[in-house]
Amino acid sequence: MMKRSIKQPPATQSVLIRRHVRVPDPVKATRYARSPELGPKLLFFSGGTALKRTCKSLIQYTHHSCHIITAFDSGGSSAQIRKAFSMLSIGDLRNRLMALADQTVKGNPSIYELFSYRLSADQPSGMLLKKLESIAGGHDSLVDGIPTPMRDIICNHLQHFLTVMPDDFDLRGANIGNLILTAGYLMNHRQIDTVLYLFSRLIEARGQVRPVITENLHIGCELKNGAVAIGQHIITGGFPREQKSPVRKLFLSASGDSRQPVDAEINTATVACIRQAEVICYPMGSFFTSVAANLLPRGVASAVTANLCPKIYIPNTLADDEQFGMNLGDAVEMLADCLNQNSRPADPREYINLILIDSAQAKYPYDLELDRIRLMGIDVLDTQLVTPHSFPYIDPERLCRVLLSFT
Repeated sequence: MMKRSIKQPPATQSVLIRRHVRVPDPVKATRYARSPELGPKLLFFSGGTALKRTCKSLIQYTHHSCHIITAFDSGGSSAQIRKAFSMLSIGDLRNRLMALADQTVKGNPSIYELFSYRLSADQPSGMLLKKLESIAGGHDSLVDGIPTPMRDIICNHLQHFLTVMPDDFDLRGANIGNLILTAGYLMNHRQIDTVLYLFSRLIEARGQVRPVITENLHIGCELKNGAVAIGQHIITGGFPREQKSPVRKLFLSASGDSRQPVDAEINTATVACIRQAEVICYPMGSFFTSVAANLLPRGVASAVTANLCPKIYIPNTLADDEQFGMNLGDAVEMLADCLNQNSRPADPREYINLILIDSAQAKYPYDLELDRIRLMGIDVLDTQLVTPHSFPYIDPERLCRVLLSFT
């Protein structure tokens, strides 16, 4: 435990960090753990599974976290759904809902199990179809323990999916939760917010999950060597070794074949989530496809700068292929550039005012460049994030207690 006086930031930074902060603060942690339904509003720009374990700790302290999720996955079973129905990716949305679900007997563990279930990747298509029909008809053991009317709602959604599923749809490895959410999306006039609200209630999600945008878009990037790639699955590690080069620019594209950047804007509900947050966090995870891509749509930057709460970046403690050739200073500038969209010289202090590191326990795979970071006017808090039990990863419980200290 440490008590640290965080230096007074320039005027462009948050006024809420101009105070003594005890990190971690045991009083706050105890208070929030006693009444998580009254907990603070922490907001995370993320996606994928990097925060899965952290979320399971977080819901012990607050039921009011907000998770802005990238919806651009272009690989695996998500690609099958996107291709068949021309829609945003829902796999990461489902993953985060599952991470926030109440898995105790007070929640709905049977629904959690169903939403996490994947069809076999090895069985013939006919057998997979029969399995899906059995679940949709309410005859499978996976739905036996789900009480009505929740079971009826779920079965109706799966039955609808079966009616709209293309004949050539590949069910191998398909996640049942993804199929249910897809059906709900189609049944509700392609309004994903309605579907997420409904199923958040079904699984007793202890937090809010939103896609950063609802359009059917893809991520593109331009490398410093001039190469251009479109698609999350390529950016995450599909470049041949001889073509690898640091990313120069990230952008959104209308399709997996188009190199033309497109404009997208967040909706008013997402603006409200960002502006009402008590802490804004850019967490660990796949740097470009899970974190930075969230910052590209119009409206994100203005909402972030309008909020005077602490804005915290948590760098990866393990190597990330997406950060090839980047040090910590490069990552900070890239986050600012994505928010700023290069319309003017980006000042990182407008978007980030604190970086959390653990120089003693973590083994960072890149230069932290702390002098460069401080010259940007950004404060660095060096505190324990990695424990012997969690090494080499950040300890979820420890991270939650640190972040809660800033509320």
